[in-house]
Amino acid sequence: MAENGHAAAVLVDLNPEQRAAASHGDGPLLIVAGAGTGKTNTLAHRVAYLIATGTDPGRILLLTFTRRAAGEMLRRVDGLLRAGELDPARRGATVWGGTFHSVGARLLRLHAHDIGLPPDFTVLDRADSEDLMHLVRTDLDLGSKGRRFPQKGTCLDIYSRCVNAQRSLEDVLAEAFPWCRDDAADLKRLFSAYVDRKESHHVLDYDDLLLFWHALLADERAGARVRERFDAVLVDEYQDTNALQADIVALLSPDGRGVTAVGDDAQAIYGFRAATVRNILDFPARFPDATVLTLERNYRSTQPVLDATNAIIAAAAERYDKALWTERAGGARPALVTCRDEVEQTGYVIERVLGHREEGIPLKRQAVLFRASHHSMALELELKRRNIPFWKYGGLKFIEMAHVKDLTAYLRLAQNPSDAVAGMRALQLIPGVGPRIAAALMEELAENSGDFDRWVRWNPPEIAARIWPDFVALMRNLANAPVADVSAQLHAARVFAAPLIEQRYDNASARLRDLEQIESLGSRFPDRAHFLADLALDAPSWTGDLAGPPTLDEDYLILSTMHSAKGLEWDAVYVIHAADGNVPSDLACGSAEEIEEERRLFYVACSRAKDHLYVCHPLRYYAAGRGFSDSYGYAQRTRFVPDTLLPLFAETQARPEPEAAEEPLAAITTADVRARVKAMWE
Repeated sequence: MAENGHAAAVLVDLNPEQRAAASHGDGPLLIVAGAGTGKTNTLAHRVAYLIATGTDPGRILLLTFTRRAAGEMLRRVDGLLRAGELDPARRGATVWGGTFHSVGARLLRLHAHDIGLPPDFTVLDRADSEDLMHLVRTDLDLGSKGRRFPQKGTCLDIYSRCVNAQRSLEDVLAEAFPWCRDDAADLKRLFSAYVDRKESHHVLDYDDLLLFWHALLADERAGARVRERFDAVLVDEYQDTNALQADIVALLSPDGRGVTAVGDDAQAIYGFRAATVRNILDFPARFPDATVLTLERNYRSTQPVLDATNAIIAAAAERYDKALWTERAGGARPALVTCRDEVEQTGYVIERVLGHREEGIPLKRQAVLFRASHHSMALELELKRRNIPFWKYGGLKFIEMAHVKDLTAYLRLAQNPSDAVAGMRALQLIPGVGPRIAAALMEELAENSGDFDRWVRWNPPEIAARIWPDFVALMRNLANAPVADVSAQLHAARVFAAPLIEQRYDNASARLRDLEQIESLGSRFPDRAHFLADLALDAPSWTGDLAGPPTLDEDYLILSTMHSAKGLEWDAVYVIHAADGNVPSDLACGSAEEIEEERRLFYVACSRAKDHLYVCHPLRYYAAGRGFSDSYGYAQRTRFVPDTLLPLFAETQARPEPEAAEEPLAAITTADVRARVKAMWE
């Protein structure tokens, strides 16, 4: 690539390591970017550099794990190119940017004919996939054999792990679901029927988007057609890819030409989603000509925090060597706080949070991190009691909420009358229509090629007699509506659904406001198919649990699981329940690989801190269900902070040591009292 003035302008603000990564040639490149080293900035500069040196933006594929990440990166790219005064026609608007699943859906729409997909296929989100799995499970009568059979969510987890990890059912059951090993034969029947049901309903789940994309690329003729679309493939958060995603990247460029992967092996924490750290560790083996560049200058944390986090991850069994450093001067050692129990831990954290607030650090620049969502229950109760607002990460997304799924079910059914999950949901909102009637109506619809006019003839029960004609009219109108008028379709569905939602759910006014927000999203999409696919693949997030109305106090403390905290940063971070059994989780200690992932998860939590890090360790945990009774056990400090690391921490007690006792007020002593008692027996 010939560098020019535009390209030089793109690179001007980078440090030497970042500049080398951004200006690398077209050979395979792995950028090992430590926490806080400017990973996103470097990748954005690489995209801008490619464009500035002549690569057509429309021939660049940028794969991320969230739509927000892709959007943020492309906004940075556009800003860099605008600053370099590059021709507007050569900027980043036409870059193929998105998640693996959204890009897969887009390519499958374009190549549906090549792979035999019907053009009206719809995408099931996680909850809908579970519902379809449950329908098949029920049809096979797998839950009524006198013994426990895995529930729909577990069945889908097993199925998805097999697909994404490209592992056999027996291996997955032995490693991750040992309690289900006796059900292997029935699970195979269930999964086979589930695949058939998706085919007959013209629906794809998340896993299918990757499977079908992989199959498209693996085909000699179709794969060549897809590959010729792209000159460069860039993958963000490569440590979070699963086996199937890594294979897709390799199939997009078998010799690695144009491939750039960015990630941090120390932040590989999604093994439960079938992601594997092996992908980033084995990148040089998959692409033998690969260049590996490491970013070690940290722009986030103070050096004492980096010293502690470097030492935590240095104990990892296998990793890329890197020692993060910073030019930020000063900073205190992280605090290792011993607490008598969870109550004392809660009090200590709140005192420090409020103390930092008085020192000028807003609540929203502070975060409490924990391994599992239930670990924050006591803290949440005390925050509410003290009227301290908080926002908990990891809440439901809009599309996972029942009333929003109700609304979108109408559009999904209109888009694809074979979508039984959407049809069963929409029909059962009608008073008097249960599963049996809904199934019969969907069967009749399928027998008549999705013609909603057939439902006009159905004689509804008396309770549904008034609303049924309006429902059929809605479905006929949606099916025949102009594809581009998404907002109007959502409006019609919302008006129809509003009285049903008011009857069905508590807090109806808030739910109806949610539906208004969904309606407003419709204007952003060119047609109904894109709206439904986008909402299923990357739904907007709900606000989480707030202790008080956010309009009354714009500041709020952040509570988050360690997994949800990845990619974020705060001035002050409090890692709570840092005791073995919680960190690492006792459910993730079945193998050396699981423990290593738990170590990386703890590292991710600690490395979120910019200035202040507190690691809290309760000594006692009371027996569940007994409250704060006499039944308790002692806990050990997390194994990830062994004695050898203690000099890197400032050890302290949540409860200060008692001050020196004053002179006793009474002249009498305990010996005097005991002498008087003894005198009674003389």
